[in-house]
Amino acid sequence: MTDNLFVTAELTSQPDVWRQAATTASENATLLPQPGQRIAVVGCGTSWFIAQAYAVLREEAGEGVTDAFAGSEYPLSRDYDLIVAITRSGTTTEILDLVTAVKGRVKTLVITGDPTKPGMTVGDAAIVMPYADEQSVVQTRFATAALTLLRAGLGHDIEALATACERALAEDLPADILTKTQFTFLGRGYSVGLANEAALKMREASIAWAESYPGMDYRHGPISITDENSAVILLGDAPEGLVGEIAAVGGTAYQWNEDGQVTLVRCHRLAVANALKKGLNPDTPRNLTRSIILK
Repeated sequence: MTDNLFVTAELTSQPDVWRQAATTASENATLLPQPGQRIAVVGCGTSWFIAQAYAVLREEAGEGVTDAFAGSEYPLSRDYDLIVAITRSGTTTEILDLVTAVKGRVKTLVITGDPTKPGMTVGDAAIVMPYADEQSVVQTRFATAALTLLRAGLGHDIEALATACERALAEDLPADILTKTQFTFLGRGYSVGLANEAALKMREASIAWAESYPGMDYRHGPISITDENSAVILLGDAPEGLVGEIAAVGGTAYQWNEDGQVTLVRCHRLAVANALKKGLNPDTPRNLTRSIILK
């Protein structure tokens, strides 16, 4: 069944898609956020978590104030130089409504995967990545491609990132991880958003008990659920001593010495593998559609 899944082909194509995203960033450099601009990044679900990750990276780079919001929660009273709206389908109701609401007052850039949908024309500018679009309901490569596009705009080394992703895809998942029934994803800095996305993938694809937190905040309550059935996956750097604390309460920590975006790809694979183990089809998750269009 794995070979016939859209999501498997899509998640394994990520290194090449990231390279294409870097080219797209170069071709659209003047549309991307510029140093010193005060910007907001908005999305829904996965796209919101990508917005969270980018917001941290941009502020850490000293490029300017960068806030991230769920599309439905954007504060219309605030002023920004630019709103970056991420929507894979170009049809997400909350994003289209928001971009329409600020038209003429705040400049907008829409990042989308489908050139035929309203996302291409609703804003002041659009960057389309049709090569990153997907057939699976579960989003993998478009999300990471959007983040790669934005990271390329910050001057990050995308070729090194893609090469690291190829190495990760060639490695097997840890032998014991699919024996676990509870999954916690932890991040620090920009990888907090990636941890949120990893947990969402586990919930969407495999109907699993999955949670996410900042690594430091995990000690403030969430560690209480951890036991021998828990897999705790760390994206990016781990707080000092935390791996030992996880082991002390019976959990198993999993960590790789790599960029958190690469570990997210491992989490994509884990979500699909867990779904297949449970006899589920991760291309068509329960209760979900490819795009949320509100009537």
